[in-house]
Amino acid sequence: MGEDMLKPGPSAVDITPLQDGGVLKEILTPGTGEDTAMAGDKVTVHYVGKLEDGSTFDSSRDRADKFQFNLGKGEVIRGWDIGVGTMKIGEKANLFIKAEYGYGETGSPPKIPGGATLVFEVELFEYQGEDLTKDKDGGVVKRIRTIGEGYDTPNDGSMVEVDLKCWCEDKEVDSRSIEFELGEGLDKNIPPGAELGLEKMKKGEVASVVLSSRYGFGSKGCKELGVPANASLRYELTLKTFEKSKESWQLDADQKVEQAKIFKDKGTKFFKGGKYEIASSRYNKVIDFLEHEISLKGEAEDERKELLQAGRLNLALCKLKLGDWINARNMCSKVIEENSGLAKAYFRRGEAFYLLNDWENAKADFEKTVELDQANKAAKNKVIMCEQQVKVYKEKEKKTFANMFDKFAAKDQKREASEKLRKPDTMNNIDQWSSGKQMPATDPNSITVGGDINMSMDINQAIAEDQAKEEKEVAEVKEVAEVKEVAEVKEVAATEVTEANGH
Repeated sequence: MGEDMLKPGPSAVDITPLQDGGVLKEILTPGTGEDTAMAGDKVTVHYVGKLEDGSTFDSSRDRADKFQFNLGKGEVIRGWDIGVGTMKIGEKANLFIKAEYGYGETGSPPKIPGGATLVFEVELFEYQGEDLTKDKDGGVVKRIRTIGEGYDTPNDGSMVEVDLKCWCEDKEVDSRSIEFELGEGLDKNIPPGAELGLEKMKKGEVASVVLSSRYGFGSKGCKELGVPANASLRYELTLKTFEKSKESWQLDADQKVEQAKIFKDKGTKFFKGGKYEIASSRYNKVIDFLEHEISLKGEAEDERKELLQAGRLNLALCKLKLGDWINARNMCSKVIEENSGLAKAYFRRGEAFYLLNDWENAKADFEKTVELDQANKAAKNKVIMCEQQVKVYKEKEKKTFANMFDKFAAKDQKREASEKLRKPDTMNNIDQWSSGKQMPATDPNSITVGGDINMSMDINQAIAEDQAKEEKEVAEVKEVAEVKEVAEVKEVAATEVTEANGH
């Protein structure tokens, strides 16, 4: 080995799990804090990669572009997953990575030959847990403390056995071992975000999961656990065992119908108990199992349609209870697309429209309900309520515009009075004007006036000035009108929201 060859210093340590010397780490600049990045974390680093002879084959610093990857996911060579996983924020280190932890005997031509030992100078800037939310809003962030076994994870409907601890504002509020069905956690005071974390865990895995209030207990909090409203939570979860639920694609058509019946009954049980979030998840399972099934015929197909219809309508009712009026409306519309003669679907969609302040469409749906079910007194009353709301809204609208036009008229009168005051009275001081020598005007629009004062009066210019003045005043009136209109609209909207929330 030549004198210029790169080699580990005396402080380098073997960081491989097997202690086989495959990855040696030499700290150049210590990091801060106690924690290191964990499997699944997104890490941000700068690096310079060299061969043992000192030649550089890659450098994020030369590109002035920091590199990000998810630790422990196989997105980089094994030596990196091992090495960066031992680093703290701000740490800079050299990683000496043998071929079996790098690019192996084949290398990565043309820059990295087969069997090459690689030397990376790596600096860790930050790491953050995996965001499990669909919208990537940071509401459920998971970090793996202990890697689990295999590749399989639980799904909605799985029976799971879990050890859990929960902290709210650094105070431990829950600690227990529990077995329950995923999707029904709220029945056991386990919030949706914790269930989402469990769905991404493997058997034996230990994970830290941080929840925003939206994915915790929300605005209601949890009285049993002493969790206040709108509180963030931190869970430590250990998934001991789980029995995975059958997915829709794993079942034949008859089995799907049977499973849908089970979930429908569960949904009804939770709905009657006022647990609308759990009921929603169970009715959603009915839809998942039956929505795309096309192989059934005859009575079996009729049963599928009836179950699917019930699942959607019951889900719509849950959404109404939860204040999710848009999805309630959409779910009823799907039912109506498949069965346009169902009074219940129109009634529930009408309720959604009403709560969305769309009283015209609400009235139409309630009228359709009465047409299909003439004995439906509730729908008849709703029609009257819609008519009253439309009348109130139009009266407010009329008043808004009347006030606006009154303001315009007052502005116009004020402007006209101001103009009259500015106009000269030609009969006053007539004897003050004297005649003098005047040169004939070359421009018929230009008149030279003599007297106590001399004034050059260009009519074209005067006209232009009047037009500019008029345009300015019109703009001022428009501005006043716009400000007034925005204020009136806000007032009406606030009143409508208050009225809607009262029904």
